[in-house]
Amino acid sequence: MKSIYLDHAASTPVHPEVAQEMMNVMTGQFGNASSVHAFGRSAKRTVSGARDRIAKYLGCHPDELVFTGGGTESDNLALFGVLAAMDGAGKHVVTSSIEHHAVLYACEELEKQGYRVTYLPVDGTGRVRVEDVEQALTEDTALISIMYANNEVGTVQPIREIGELARARGVLFHVDAVQALGAIPISLRDLPVDLMSFSAHKINGPQGIGALYARRGVHLAPRLHGGLQEKKRRAGTENMAGIAGFAKAVQIASAHLEERREHDLMLRDTLIRLLEQEIGQDAFIVNGHPSEFLPHILNISFPATDTETLLMNLDLEGIAAASGSACTSGSLELSHVLQAMKLPQNVLRSAIRFSFGLGNTTEDMEYTAQKIATILRRLRIRS
Repeated sequence: MKSIYLDHAASTPVHPEVAQEMMNVMTGQFGNASSVHAFGRSAKRTVSGARDRIAKYLGCHPDELVFTGGGTESDNLALFGVLAAMDGAGKHVVTSSIEHHAVLYACEELEKQGYRVTYLPVDGTGRVRVEDVEQALTEDTALISIMYANNEVGTVQPIREIGELARARGVLFHVDAVQALGAIPISLRDLPVDLMSFSAHKINGPQGIGALYARRGVHLAPRLHGGLQEKKRRAGTENMAGIAGFAKAVQIASAHLEERREHDLMLRDTLIRLLEQEIGQDAFIVNGHPSEFLPHILNISFPATDTETLLMNLDLEGIAAASGSACTSGSLELSHVLQAMKLPQNVLRSAIRFSFGLGNTTEDMEYTAQKIATILRRLRIRS
């Protein structure tokens, strides 16, 4: 039986060159980057060199990057860090209803601390309206946090327009770019953004390492207290191998961005075309924006069945995909993203996210389309 991984939006396989880079560090270096002896200085050069390379590819200054334990910590450091540093100068936050839970749950905690949070709606394609952002701003607004592109349906947000609005109103702007990195060209010197979050394991890097871009002049109150690492913004001994792997992954992703984009678009289009041939275009619905989307994410609803049944059957056929919903304590919780898009119930309850990346082929798409057709026929016979 084939084994096909179509859940790259959740986590990606580590690129062989990234793994080798990390192995070189793990077997060749063991000093602490904060130590002043030769071993420590060597470790410091590794960390600083990696920071320099990532900054070069992202178009920012090296000292504007803070290494974190991943995307979740990066989001949390952005939200809690800047608001704590403002010390109550603004008590209003604007975000969207389709953010990753790393932002949404952080906002819920901020509400407990006395902040007021506006959760903006989205249209049927999952896109935030710039005019809604503008109408939500008040004299008390301290921060806007809008993701670059959605992790469930792939819809890309009007980040530049929102950023220009934020700059004009003197409001800080945070962008969760965890899914966008490696899929969309990012030049921080050109974008009107104050904070941006990244994670290595979405671009064939290691899990457990991420970064936060904080523009010069933006103050962050640390969430972790201990050493003086990361210019006192994030205490803790640096994950040297992870940081080196992150830098290598960014380098590879940046060098092959257009190639990867074309490859993922080809896989996406191939799967849609084959499904049209196998089950008919009326048997499924593509969710998300028709043109402003990440090429590696394809969210499809199959109204004739339900998400969990189809996912289970796909898994039995060796195909790993993802649900737009999550099981919590045994009870099905519908996707907050699809609900915010106000999709019909049969579309909500039958959504599957396929996400492509390193190692996927057109043959994988053919196999997947054929198995979906077989499963749907089998389910119809049983019903």
